[in-house]
Amino acid sequence: MQKDSTTSAPPTPTARVRQRKRSNEVPPEASKANGNHLLVDDQNKYRSMWIRAHSTVWMIGGFALIIYMGHLYIWAMVVVIQIFMARELFCLLRKAHEDSHLPGFRLLNWHFFFTAMLFVYGRILSQRLVNTVTSDKFLYKLVGNLIKYHMFTCYFLYIAGFMWFILALKKKMYKYQFGQFAWTHMILIVVFTQSSFTVANIFEGIFWFLLPASLIVINDIAAYIFGFFFGRTPLIKLSPKKTWEGFIGASVATIISAFVLANVMGRFQWLTCPRKDLSTGWLHCDPGPLFKPEYYDLTGWVPRWFPWKEVSVLPVQWHALCLGLFASIIAPFGGFFASGFKRAFKIKDFGDSIPGHGGITDRMDCQHGDGSLCIHLSPVIRGGSKLLSRDDPGTDIDEPYLRGAARSVHEDRANVPGEAVQTILKSR
Repeated sequence: MQKDSTTSAPPTPTARVRQRKRSNEVPPEASKANGNHLLVDDQNKYRSMWIRAHSTVWMIGGFALIIYMGHLYIWAMVVVIQIFMARELFCLLRKAHEDSHLPGFRLLNWHFFFTAMLFVYGRILSQRLVNTVTSDKFLYKLVGNLIKYHMFTCYFLYIAGFMWFILALKKKMYKYQFGQFAWTHMILIVVFTQSSFTVANIFEGIFWFLLPASLIVINDIAAYIFGFFFGRTPLIKLSPKKTWEGFIGASVATIISAFVLANVMGRFQWLTCPRKDLSTGWLHCDPGPLFKPEYYDLTGWVPRWFPWKEVSVLPVQWHALCLGLFASIIAPFGGFFASGFKRAFKIKDFGDSIPGHGGITDRMDCQHGDGSLCIHLSPVIRGGSKLLSRDDPGTDIDEPYLRGAARSVHEDRANVPGEAVQTILKSR
């Protein structure tokens, strides 16, 4: 006998319900596949493209304003982005029923988050904070004590959070609570590992932050445009909208943009000078050999009617090609990872804070890894440029000079406190 299909079991109280506002982007029809039609033929895509373009213009305008305001404001922007990303990721595994039986448990996530923030930024910004308050004796001593006990403070805060978690354990909630504990730590690794490199790049010179970030954005936009108008061949199953045409077109556009943008950005001291303190004043410095133009004679290579007989190229432009190659080939895999992640949780977007784009995490997925490349690449580039910029290129480089350059690169990577901080600690 056929079972009555109208009856169904009552829902259990532990049923997982996740409600999320739908993205403004219009989903494609299920019956269409990239291999059978151009995306440009899908009329619904024009509405999606307009929404995305409108949001993109606002984001680029706001980003340009923050870049103009300086290093400290860029760091503040990174912090805000981190908070939004953490909020979106925390919500992925949230269960309303379990949370109702665990009052205050959600605050534990943010306790670990701000403890990690204090640990990461305390190490990166310690010397710059000292340089900012050098003129005030009281603040100078206060900051010295804060730096001295920074590691102990972070350790104590983490242990306090750990004890809070143990005391908050409740019977029949153990699996959910330990899952949240592990999920929180994974989020901290994902968010702060990348952002720590990014902030270090910012204070070494906005150039080392702005160029990689711009290339990721250019690659993302170019992939969308090339895929929109010419996309036919699917690239990867994790993200059906990605096409080979978009991937190849975006790679070419990104590498060309890297070479051109490095020339433009490298001529502004506001972008190339490092910031040694937390002030917001204008910067003046020696740009160094990386940002000093080299001139190449084109006579014999171009016809006589060609208007330019000489071209200037900054040495950093050749290194920018490496960043462009990374942004074209490696960075998109961050987006593929995010696509697989969203499929695992059966969601379209991480959030809905940006119309047409989804959440903040949806826009930051490809940025993951780019900052870490730059923080390892830029000291090598700067150290190598010092070695190659000596007056007599034919003279053997003496061993002490090599040791000094290697030590400089090592300190840049390790972010160890400088002489000012060490002086304070020794005076104790």
